[in-house]
Amino acid sequence: MQDQLGLFDTPPDRQEIRLSLVLVALLYAALALLLALPDIRLRQIDAFIPMVDAIMFVGDMITATLLYMQASIFRSRALTVLASAYFFTGLLLVAHVLTFPGAFAPGGLLGAGINTTAWISTFWRAAPPIAIIIYVFIKKSESASRTVTERPRPKIAIGALMAVALAAAVTLLTTRGHDLLPQLFLNRQDVDYASIFKLNCILITLFIVAFAVLFRNRKSVLDLWLLVALSAWLAHAFLNLPAWGRFTVSFYSQFSMLLFSHFVVMLALMAETNRLYGRLVLTTAARERERDARLMSMDAVAAAISHEVGQPLAAVTTNAMAGLNWLNRSKPNVEMAIMAQQATIEAGQRTFDVIKSVRAMFTKRQAAQSEYDLNDLVRETARLLERELTSTKVSVELALDDALPLIRADRVQVQRVLVNLFSNAMESLAGTRGRPRQILVQTLPSGSKDVLLEVSDNGVGISPEEIEHIFEAFVTTKATGIGLGLSLCRTIVQEHGGLLWASQGDEYGATFHLRLPCG
Repeated sequence: MQDQLGLFDTPPDRQEIRLSLVLVALLYAALALLLALPDIRLRQIDAFIPMVDAIMFVGDMITATLLYMQASIFRSRALTVLASAYFFTGLLLVAHVLTFPGAFAPGGLLGAGINTTAWISTFWRAAPPIAIIIYVFIKKSESASRTVTERPRPKIAIGALMAVALAAAVTLLTTRGHDLLPQLFLNRQDVDYASIFKLNCILITLFIVAFAVLFRNRKSVLDLWLLVALSAWLAHAFLNLPAWGRFTVSFYSQFSMLLFSHFVVMLALMAETNRLYGRLVLTTAARERERDARLMSMDAVAAAISHEVGQPLAAVTTNAMAGLNWLNRSKPNVEMAIMAQQATIEAGQRTFDVIKSVRAMFTKRQAAQSEYDLNDLVRETARLLERELTSTKVSVELALDDALPLIRADRVQVQRVLVNLFSNAMESLAGTRGRPRQILVQTLPSGSKDVLLEVSDNGVGISPEEIEHIFEAFVTTKATGIGLGLSLCRTIVQEHGGLLWASQGDEYGATFHLRLPCG
């Protein structure tokens, strides 16, 4: 079994796919509108480029940091390449803003020429699609060859140093080697349209190739948002085709698309990181509850074994001693000794049968009972599990009888039963598709001496064959269950003089019925 790349290994869900499609549709609708507008020159805003470049620089540095962290954790060279590309584009943004005419000096700093900023922008735009193509091929080789633990650690420091070296080389080439590059601008404002058109056609081809390679090999949420970012870069290239100068409608609009393309992956990374953290919190809480349940169950099993096995073990010892006494007499009574040994064997067999058939769960401590409102305990339990219910997209409907009499029971133990019933309902609802996930909890009087609580869900339900055995110890319908939760719940309820049973739902799911005596 192959290890997975981590945060973004899971495929995107329908909501994420719909959101990405809406964003791409809005992006290209804006592109069509901008292409239809006349590209007139607007007022030059000298602070515009420093402001936009600073924002994109921060976004690229955050994205690179998050990707480097994931690459280190999951030993992924593919993520290292992607992170280094974002680090490279972030560094080029520094050179871009310093050399841009009018940003800090009329002709730009670092000895910039007329075409310096345009060529820096070209290398900056070409880096993401090239990195994504490399990322896809390295990712395929990683997933097909080694597990995470067997992979060599990625050389993150070397990747970062290469990004710095490439950024420095591009800066030197576009400043000191300015005259070695083809002309893109006629002056500080107007472009050489033929050169810009050819260059943009090359970039468009590169973006399309990267998009096709990534789309064909898409597997994860990260791949989805990289496709959205490539769509924004492609839209920017199309918008740049008819551009004829700086500080026009097209010029200012292009940077809006650049901001979108730089921030969409960063926001996806941050959202997935928060989602992972939330899942970790919920998983930890679930493990703690499972651990508590196991400890209680083990106490119950130990108590059952101690109680049930004590008598046959005492019989084994008594019969064995009797057999020895019959044999140690001056005139050994072999017949009686044989009978004693047979009795010993029978007692040993009874002990073995008891160990195999231990089913009842017993609590270790005496219940601390008190009178309280079962409705209040239900509301408290629902609030306790609110985050887990929200994360699994399960809604809870409470139909509680306000005239319900008080019950007398151990509040902690009864809440443990309610938590188990809620958790079972959420696990059953996890497998539902095409309908809302709902849990209905209702309380009502049952005769004059009891109250009844019912927990119903519209999940996958319980088969008729399983419903007869789900309260037996060590019997479970879950792949990772140990089969002690419901058995312990029934034992707790029975010790309070109540009943716990289950039935199938009318159309979907199942209903658990809990009857407890009034106070």
